[in-house]
Amino acid sequence: MSLQKGTSNKRKIINDPVHGFITIPHELIYDLIQHPYFQRLRRIKQLGMSHLVYPGANHTRFHHALGAMHLMSKAITVLKKKGVEISDDEKLAVRIAILLHDIGHGPFSHTLEHSLLEDVSHEEMSLLFMHRLNDEFNGQLDLAIKIFTNKYHKTFLHDLVSSQLDMDRMDYLQRDSFFTGVSEGIIGSERIITMLNVVNGQLAVEEKGIYSIENFISARRIMYWQVYMHKTVVSSEYMLIKILRRANFLFSQGKDLFASPYLKTFLKSRYTTEDFKNNPQLLDEFALVDDNDVVSAIKNWQFSDDKILSILCKNIVSRKLFTTEITKVPADSIHVNEIKNDLIKKLGITEEEVEYFLETEILVNNAYNEKFKQILIISKTREIQDIAMASDNLNISALSQPVEKFCLCYLNVNREE
Repeated sequence: MSLQKGTSNKRKIINDPVHGFITIPHELIYDLIQHPYFQRLRRIKQLGMSHLVYPGANHTRFHHALGAMHLMSKAITVLKKKGVEISDDEKLAVRIAILLHDIGHGPFSHTLEHSLLEDVSHEEMSLLFMHRLNDEFNGQLDLAIKIFTNKYHKTFLHDLVSSQLDMDRMDYLQRDSFFTGVSEGIIGSERIITMLNVVNGQLAVEEKGIYSIENFISARRIMYWQVYMHKTVVSSEYMLIKILRRANFLFSQGKDLFASPYLKTFLKSRYTTEDFKNNPQLLDEFALVDDNDVVSAIKNWQFSDDKILSILCKNIVSRKLFTTEITKVPADSIHVNEIKNDLIKKLGITEEEVEYFLETEILVNNAYNEKFKQILIISKTREIQDIAMASDNLNISALSQPVEKFCLCYLNVNREE
């Protein structure tokens, strides 16, 4: 039974399969968790369509946000023990910032990031939700918002929320590894957090933690290729994107499709950040859209009289996914044209409509970007170096270079079922 806002006994303990017992450390955090905006995260999958490859990957943004907050509490405790000045207000604010960092995600997380809201990122949406919650909670999120937007003078607090060694990544690598069963993604977050320190206002890792950082970067690279960019995950995500694109088009042509009223709002029109700022009701409607709305619509759209929408929806429901070819060089243009011609002939569609059944894309895996918020290592002599320079592992320097692969996804009309 949930407690209502304003009641006592809000120091709850949650049993998390990844981190063990998570304590809700403050009444304000409890009230934020209980808010419908945050509870919505229970209905949004952390890994989009990855459950079609890894059946256990049904964990949600709700799980992840709580886990990241838990790790933030540990990091703050470690830093305070090392003499880093962090006030109680800052401690609360940085935990709120990480708790709410993903509150703006739409259905299926990153998969539909630019489908429902083409012009607004999930970070922008998170900030819009935080401002709304700040109004409801009488300005108690002011400092959390400053930290989230990196406008607070103690920049290491922002780095704990968003950087290449933040509590977001610390949690999702462990959590995604656990629920997919991909053991290569396991990282020593406990060890890394214990080695954190602040030097000259910068978040850094003590030298004896360098091997844990090397493992962290390698694990991230493996998780990208093996989970986040797994060819079947990529295939299913493109199919979902194409389905929403077709639905958008049909609505724009005046056709009315089955969908929840809240999902319809965002299928019918495009909105900008300014639209959300100027129309408070729009944010409330977005807060009512989750994975369930999209799933129920797709189940219904299987029987649409629009052939393209129907084929896509039937195939994704029955897991007849696009064929995916991932190569080190771009797909041969003759091969792509043959696929297009087959699709046009066998599906009876136009050349313009082929785009719903074929996609070419470049997949980029940048496990560590030394040009963006570097991971700093503190030597025993208090010298600060980037991990790529401090490490004696040549692989780290190599991992700082982006790796590109070329992806061709298409409905294989010649495949035997």
